[in-house]
Amino acid sequence: MLKQSLVLIFVAMVSACVANQQSSLPPVSPDGLHLEPDTKLGAVYLKPGADLSQYNKIALLDTYVAFAKNWQRNYNEEATFEDQVSDKDMQTIRQRVSREFARELTKVLKADGRQFVKTGGTGVLILRPAIINLRITAPDLMTPGMEQTFVASTGSMTLYLELLDGKTGDLIARVIDSEAGNEGGIAEVANVVTNTADFDRIVQRWAQLLNAHLKRLTATP
Repeated sequence: MLKQSLVLIFVAMVSACVANQQSSLPPVSPDGLHLEPDTKLGAVYLKPGADLSQYNKIALLDTYVAFAKNWQRNYNEEATFEDQVSDKDMQTIRQRVSREFARELTKVLKADGRQFVKTGGTGVLILRPAIINLRITAPDLMTPGMEQTFVASTGSMTLYLELLDGKTGDLIARVIDSEAGNEGGIAEVANVVTNTADFDRIVQRWAQLLNAHLKRLTATP
């Protein structure tokens, strides 16, 4: 129980450091994973001596989605009555984000020949993803008569991803990275199309970097 609590504290601390782009990260996690250098991601922690060449299949678990603390309350304080985000809206957005993340990640990895399976087992690498600290600047609630909103950024989110052995369930790696959408400084219309396009772009980048790291770790020395 103590070890689990330490890991949760560690994850919260590293997530905050990554979100604030701080360079000082713990070299070792409480569960023995070591920080990898030069990954192009906020933080990648890997089990020492991990051999990913034994995995030729991937099982992707459902994506857990959590909004930033008090996001709904803070958004509704500034929104008109017609644009209020309800609890049902929150659930709909979480489901949409979860489905879209799985779709984009699977598409990128399958394009490089990765085989996906539904269950764990020998030779299976389990991916357990979560999108946390989700902030949407102007969610499109598909409300009739809703006015167009222009934003400089569609929002931000943090990826928290665990890689597990499909047979033993042992933790192999942990990835944490924060990204924001549409940071070009030019205000654009925010709707379900633009929000989804920005989200897909970020997930595609994560998937490409993950694939590159998997290739590096499975390459024959």
